[in-house]
This record gives sequence, C-alpha cells and structure tokens, in this order.
Amino acid sequence: MASPRASVCAGAAGFALALVAATASAQTAATERGAAPATAALTLYGGARAGGEFDDADDPGRSYPLASGASVAASVDWTLADGQQLQVLASWQRSSLPATAPGSADVDLDVDVGILHLGGRHFFDGSPRDGGGYVAGGIGATFFSPGPAGLSSEVRPSMNLGVGWQWALGPALALRAELRGYLTLVDSQGQFLCSGGCTVSIRGSTLVQAEALLGLSLGF
Repeated sequence: MASPRASVCAGAAGFALALVAATASAQTAATERGAAPATAALTLYGGARAGGEFDDADDPGRSYPLASGASVAASVDWTLADGQQLQVLASWQRSSLPATAPGSADVDLDVDVGILHLGGRHFFDGSPRDGGGYVAGGIGATFFSPGPAGLSSEVRPSMNLGVGWQWALGPALALRAELRGYLTLVDSQGQFLCSGGCTVSIRGSTLVQAEALLGLSLGF
C-alpha cells in the first residue's frame, strides 16, 4: 500500500498534468478568438521547502528542526490600474517534527505546514503580459496542523518576500520560477501542539523557511 506522502505526491502530479492539458486548450481557444489581454491569472506550483526549527524550552542545547520536503502552492493575481499586481498565495507542505512525548522515546510527529498570504508582485524588468523579473511579498498566517488526532493546531502571523522570473508562453499562458523566504512570528515560551499533555515544549520568537517553486499560469 502506498504511503500517505506518496499518495499526496502522485495526486499533485496528476493535478499538474490535468492543468497542463486544460491550459493548453484554453490557450488555443484564446488565440483563435483574439482575446483581450488577461487581467488576472491562476498559477499552480510544485516545489520544495526547507528550514525552520524550534528550541527546546527545557534543554537549551536541543532543537526540533522541521523536515525539508516537497511543497505545493497556488496563487491568484489581479492586475491593477497602475500595472502592479495584487496576489493571494497559498502554500502547503507535509513536514515532520522530532517530538518528545512525556514518558516515551523520541518519535517523529507529522505536521502539515500551510501558509495563506495576501500581497502582490512588482515587475522590475518586463510586465505581467510579456514576462520578466519581479519581486513578490505578502503577509498573512502560518497554520501548523499535527497529524495525530487530539493534538491542537496552531496559527501564527507570518510574512514572505521573494524574487522570480516569468516566461510568457503565449497571450494567456506563462511559466514562473520563484524563490521565497517565509518568516513566521512564533512568539512562544512554553507549550506547543497540545491536548491535555503537550508533545513539544518550545521557546523562540521566529521561524524562518525558504521555498523554491516552479509554476504554470493561466490568464483570464
């Protein structure tokens, strides 16, 4: 039987292939009807996220690193009157955290790390229609959802900054490559991921992660 992580990756790959087929069809239709320039775009990404760790509140010499791994993301961009773009970005990673349960040995704790941000893109070279280099950023929240039932989820404020390049493949189709950095304000001194007793006792103020993304955009 395939593992949950393998099933997630297979599902993401199938979804990406479906997106390619759909966007190719939409691109052909847009070209045939001579559509006006797109004012919004939907982008689906695949990539990888790394970094981030928590310090042990009870043992200053020990830390709990979040495991690096594959990530998926989606964004919607709207082009404003001045040519700048408003963006909503959602990113998700299945990670794990070494955790110490009271009275037991160390175990790996599955943790889903989701990010939802409102921000924008600014092209310093080129434009949303023609492609080129851009900077991006946003603010919002990071969601920590532990795998074991009964453990509490956590929500913390966060922000991101990134740089990317966009290649125009046609009037309504583009390819994007991005590097983003995420800063989450953990601001915690004590317990984390709790349910009666707590699995992780941490201290720290921020969590820093980096993500590399490759995405396919469809304008509409």
